Amino acid sequence: MSLLANPLVTSEQLFQRRSVGALPIEIQDAIFFATQSLTQAAGILLELPQSVTAQANVLLARYWLVENMMADEFSVRTLLPLLPPSPEANRSQDVSAAILYLTAKLSSHPRSPRELSAIYSYLLSKSSPFFRTQQLQNLPKYVPPPESHYQSFRPRLLTLESRILAALSFNTHVALPHPLAITYLQSLDFFCHPRREALARRTIAYLNTALLSPQLLYTTHQPHALAVAAIYCAARDLGAKMPECEWWEVFDVEREELGFLVVGMRSVEGWARERLMVEVPTSEGGMITRGDVERVLREREEKRG
Repeated sequence: MSLLANPLVTSEQLFQRRSVGALPIEIQDAIFFATQSLTQAAGILLELPQSVTAQANVLLARYWLVENMMADEFSVRTLLPLLPPSPEANRSQDVSAAILYLTAKLSSHPRSPRELSAIYSYLLSKSSPFFRTQQLQNLPKYVPPPESHYQSFRPRLLTLESRILAALSFNTHVALPHPLAITYLQSLDFFCHPRREALARRTIAYLNTALLSPQLLYTTHQPHALAVAAIYCAARDLGAKMPECEWWEVFDVEREELGFLVVGMRSVEGWARERLMVEVPTSEGGMITRGDVERVLREREEKRG
């Protein structure tokens, strides 16, 4: 059964995340959502299975529970290696790329540092539509970075990979709720429903959306509870008739836990649309950077002063 369970966050870790001196929680949420979305986008372009990318999302959430978000760069600008060397440039890391590289290497679908360099270079360039509202035809043409970009990217990637493993105490086990959700759908006879394919897709979509939740649902709840909540949300959306009894108790989920997860899963999309780019507006469009966060913090300090 241990293979179906995950280590969960402690109350002390959650308190430390919100403690005095830490980043404001709304900025932490914006960083978390943006970086997790970047990881998902990179996984798609690298043609990685969703299971690998989802595991990377979970490991990133765990890493940031024990490591300061501002210790590393969330995304390295494409032209960074072309700038004069500086202490800031030397400590710039790409935590999304390192997490994805580590997770893929532990799976049967490894990707090379050069592949990650090319994909992240594109996603973070001005020609990428990632987190931009312009029409695709109005975006500038993508220019591949020079070899020096890769030569600078690779050692940063490997250094941060080692730091992540140390921070996680080399515990990289991640049990995902996706297989459980399919099994539960079969147990509930939902696969006899006329819209069974849509129901399964909607369930998986809720589980993937939960990976981006600022409430860190994958670190606070076990996979079986996430699977039950996703099925409940999908069935309600599609009007699928659910058992009249409290069926979630069969899967060892309490009503209060189910209610919390349902609200959390349903709230991600609305939160992202309303607050993401408002909390930390980027100076160049696209992905949030550490420089953007530092600028917002300075502006807030000046207003208080």
